[in-house]
Amino acid sequence: MLLSMLHAQNADYRVASIAAALRDENYERALQLVHAALADSPGNPELWTMQGVAYRGSNKPKDALASFKRALKLSPDNIVALRGAAQIEVDDGDPAGIPLLERILKLDPRDLTSHAMLAVLEYQQGYCKTAVPHFAKAVSLFERRPAGLRAYAACLVRQKRFDEAIEVLTLTMQSDPENTQGRRVLAAVQLMGKHPQDSINTLSLLLSATPDAQTLELASQAYEQAHETEKAVDALRRAILLDPNDVNLYLEFAAIAEKHQSVQVGINVVNDGIALQPNAAALYFARGMLLVQLSEYEKAQSDFDRAYKLDPKSSLSAAAQGLTAVQQNDFHKALTGIEEKLRERPGDPILLYMRADVLTEQDPKPGSVEFNTALISAKRAVSLKPGLGPAHTVLAKLYMSAERYSEAAAESRKALQADPADQTALYHLVRALRKTDQKGEIPALLKQLAVLRQQANSKKREENRFKLVEGDSEPQ
Repeated sequence: MLLSMLHAQNADYRVASIAAALRDENYERALQLVHAALADSPGNPELWTMQGVAYRGSNKPKDALASFKRALKLSPDNIVALRGAAQIEVDDGDPAGIPLLERILKLDPRDLTSHAMLAVLEYQQGYCKTAVPHFAKAVSLFERRPAGLRAYAACLVRQKRFDEAIEVLTLTMQSDPENTQGRRVLAAVQLMGKHPQDSINTLSLLLSATPDAQTLELASQAYEQAHETEKAVDALRRAILLDPNDVNLYLEFAAIAEKHQSVQVGINVVNDGIALQPNAAALYFARGMLLVQLSEYEKAQSDFDRAYKLDPKSSLSAAAQGLTAVQQNDFHKALTGIEEKLRERPGDPILLYMRADVLTEQDPKPGSVEFNTALISAKRAVSLKPGLGPAHTVLAKLYMSAERYSEAAAESRKALQADPADQTALYHLVRALRKTDQKGEIPALLKQLAVLRQQANSKKREENRFKLVEGDSEPQ
C-alpha cells in the first residue's frame, strides 16, 4: 500500500513538473521529463498528450502528431490530444483533420474555434455544403479575418445563395473599405444576385478615382444589367483604351452590340481587336457571329473557318480535356495512357472515343494508319453507345477530312440529338452542308450557332465572376 502511494505521488510530481516546463515554454526540459515518465508509464495518455504539446512547441509537428495519435488510441475522447492533432492537420490542409474536429464538436458543440477550423478545412477540400453551417456558427471569429469571410462567401456563391454571400462580403468591406479587390468581389456577387444598382454603388468609389480595366469591365456589366447601355459602352471603351490587348473586352463589346442591334459598331470594335491580336480565335468567332446578324453568311463562315484553324483544339471533349497530357499537347503520352487502359477494357466506348479524339486532334491524313485507327475507334464507340454525342462529333470531323460530306452531316446531326448545345457539331454540320445541295439550312443553323455562343459567353462571364470570388478567398 505504501509503495503504491509513493508511486502515485511520484507520478503526480512528474506530471506537475512537465506541466510547469510547458507553461514556461521550456520544451526541451519538458521532453526530457516526459521521456523518462513514459519509460515507466507507456500506457498513460496524459503523458503522450504532454509529449505532443512539447513537440509542437519545439516545431516538430510530425512527432507531435504521432504523440497525439498515440494518446487518442489510449483515450479516444482526450479533448487536448484531439485539438492538438486537429490543429496540425488543419495547418497542413490535410482532410484527416475533419473527423478529428467532428469528434471535438461531438464532445463540445459550442467550440467556435473547432467550427471555424472545420469550415476552413472542408472549404479547402471543396465540401461547401457541409462547411457553410460551421462558417455560420463561427462567423464572429472571422470578422477580423477577411479571407475567412470571403471563403464563407465563396461557399455560399457555389450554392447560389447570393444574398447571403452579399451580407458576408459586406462585413469584409466594413472592416476594410479601401480594399479594391474586396470591392470588386462584392460587386461581382451583387451582379450574380441580380442587384446591378448595388454593384454600381459598390464600384462607385473605384470609378470616381482612377479605375483600372478590370473595374471598368465589371462596371460595364453592371450598367448593362441595369439597362444603362450608354454607360456600359462608355466603360468598355475606357477599359479597351487602358488595356487594348485584352481580348475579353472586345468580346464584351461585341455581345452588347449584338444585343442592341448595333452590329456594325461591334464589327468595327472587333476589327480593332483583330488588328492588335490577329491570332485570337475568339475574335474571329465573335465577328462571325455579328456578320450572321447582317446575313453576311459567306463572310461569317470565313471567320468561323479562321477561328477553327487558329484553335482546332477547341473541339476537345470534356473527357479528353481532363487528360493532363492532352492539355500539355503531349498527344503521345495521352495516347499511351489510353491504349494501356484499352488493353484492360477493349470494349469501353469512352476509351475508344478518347483514342479517336486524341488521334483526330493531330489532323491525320485520310488513309493513314492514325486516321483509320481513329475512324474505326469512333465507329465502334458509337456502335457500343449510340448516345455518345462527342464520338459522333469526332466521326463528323473525320468524314469532313475524307470529303465524305453527307456522312459528316449525318454524324453531326446525331451529335446534336445527344447534345443540342454542341457548338462543334453544329459548326461541322454547317461546313458539311456547304459542300452538299442542302445549303438552304445554313442561315438558320448559323443563327442557332450565334444563340449558343451567346449562351456560352453568358455562362463564361458568370464563371469568371465566380473565379474572382474564389481567387480572393484563401483562408489561413
